[in-house]
Amino acid sequence: MTFQISKELSPAGDQPKAIKELTAGLKHGDKYQTLLGVTGSGKTFTMAHLIQNYDKPTLIVSHNKTLAAQLYEEFKRYFPKDNVHYFVSYYDYYQPEAYMPVSDSYIEKEVQINEELEQLRHAAVQSLLQNKNTIIIASVSCIYNLGSPTTYQNLAIKFKVGQEITKRELLKKLLALQYERNEVNFWRGKFRQRADYVDIWPPSADIIYRVKIENGIIKELLQMEAPFGISKPIKEAELFPAKFWPSEESKREIAISNIRLDLQEQLKNLQDQKKFLEAERLKRRTEYDLALIKEVGWCKGVENYSRYLEGRNADTPPYTLIDYFPKDFLMLIDESHMTIPQIKGMYEGDKSRKQTLIEHGFRLPSALDNRPLKFDEFRNKINQCVFVSATPGDYEVNKSTQVSEQIVRPTFLVDPSVEIRPTEGQVPDLINEIEIRVAKKERVLITVLTKRLSEALAQHLKEKKIKAAFLHSEIDTLERPKILFDLRNGKYDVLVGINLLREGLDLPEVSLVAILDADKEGFLRDQTTFIQTSGRASRNLGGHVIMYADKITRSMSLAIAEMDRRRKVQEEYNIKNHKTPVQISKEIAYTLSAEKEPEEVPAKNEFIRDYLKELKQKLQLAQRNLQFEKAAQIQAKIDELKKAK
Repeated sequence: MTFQISKELSPAGDQPKAIKELTAGLKHGDKYQTLLGVTGSGKTFTMAHLIQNYDKPTLIVSHNKTLAAQLYEEFKRYFPKDNVHYFVSYYDYYQPEAYMPVSDSYIEKEVQINEELEQLRHAAVQSLLQNKNTIIIASVSCIYNLGSPTTYQNLAIKFKVGQEITKRELLKKLLALQYERNEVNFWRGKFRQRADYVDIWPPSADIIYRVKIENGIIKELLQMEAPFGISKPIKEAELFPAKFWPSEESKREIAISNIRLDLQEQLKNLQDQKKFLEAERLKRRTEYDLALIKEVGWCKGVENYSRYLEGRNADTPPYTLIDYFPKDFLMLIDESHMTIPQIKGMYEGDKSRKQTLIEHGFRLPSALDNRPLKFDEFRNKINQCVFVSATPGDYEVNKSTQVSEQIVRPTFLVDPSVEIRPTEGQVPDLINEIEIRVAKKERVLITVLTKRLSEALAQHLKEKKIKAAFLHSEIDTLERPKILFDLRNGKYDVLVGINLLREGLDLPEVSLVAILDADKEGFLRDQTTFIQTSGRASRNLGGHVIMYADKITRSMSLAIAEMDRRRKVQEEYNIKNHKTPVQISKEIAYTLSAEKEPEEVPAKNEFIRDYLKELKQKLQLAQRNLQFEKAAQIQAKIDELKKAK
């Protein structure tokens, strides 16, 4: 068996039944199944057992980065000896290329790449190609164009001690892999030459390979902790491309010829439509890109030419993360009632924006093939899939050969009680309830309808001497898990949010969920939302939900009826089996972008200048991610080194 779950926990409640049923379905070859598990029933642990029993590389898809980060942390604990990776969009800021004909405004693509997330993406892909025991937790970024896995793998180079290769040949190979030479600003995806050795920093890890070449032979190969950590000798190493969408030299000339042919055809189309300005614009942009591709194999926006470089036909599915998996992989779609609709909607939005760019001469029609998967294409790439949700949608239920219910929790906790209170005086009433929970060292979640209201309410609570914070979609990717960590750890007692408080937040300290304006029927106040939001209090022995409303809507009524049904099943099971509910006690862990840096070996005097540059880069990264405590630690280290000089 490839995967090994940590032996700390054993299945309980309805988990053994769900594991048995779904494993049988996987072995039978069922393409689609659904795990309907109430909040706090341990769906993630059941998923872990399915991975172990199926024993194939697994992709877990989540609909937002916060939940993906939490799943990443959980699966790292469940599978400490296996390869668990995180794959989400690596943009802190993303403004896509666009053109608005009404105002004749062209908006150039502008991005701010989070280098840590970029590293995690490379590590995930490379683990898939090198290890069978790989689990990747991904956002819907996994359905976007990533480049050909065959090209990515073919371009990889292996080198070992005793291998015949000149220093010039090694440098040429590194440049072909899109590594950049930089003797001063040495960082991930770069290399530098020092005396008789070459240092290479892969984009996938904080390690450096030092290759010593004498008389055309590799005499020594060292692996060092970046930037100046402990080194150890190794016998061989493998390097993958430093960027996605790499191009093989043998295919490049063919690709360039095909791009020129399509360029001539599109220029004729534009000229026939009397679009002479657009034709000239397209010609200049494309010729400039082609010159760069021919010279260095890459250009800004090279993904828009990926169809040619990969040898794909027009309107064929792009290569995505899914294509890096073997054919017999397992897919688990977490919170499927949200993730499936999100996957369905990705393609059309992308197509509309690019069609405008093509019509006005900013891009060739091939740009349409740099896109997310259409939903049918996504389904065709699935081998076997389990939908996971407390409230699965009609699509999942109708597609599945079986729906396995997991209603009884391993802790035998029952669903929280629900109470409806009038909206008049709801904030003072809520503050009173918060103070009761704070006195017991418990936490509170509050959901509102707008981002502005979440920020305003959090500020109001702070003015009342209540430790509060807000959480919504504008919070940076790596900061969201930190806020949840701080809530559990007691830095905050209250968290105010909107939709992000619905799914998957594993917070056993939360004993109260307050839903303001519950009678405002809509997407944020429908049956599914109420059940999901209320579930945030189901991991606590004293779990309670207060809905502030002046009338009982249909959604409220249906949600309360379903929660009552589940609570009845749970209470009857506990009575029949003589079970006593137990409060969840879960380790407070924060592993993504960990707070503590590994100890580094002090740099030698001749490397102090380079070391300071590395620390300044780390400082900038920490500041961009709003990791101010980490930034302060790095700044202190910089000051210390400057004094030592």
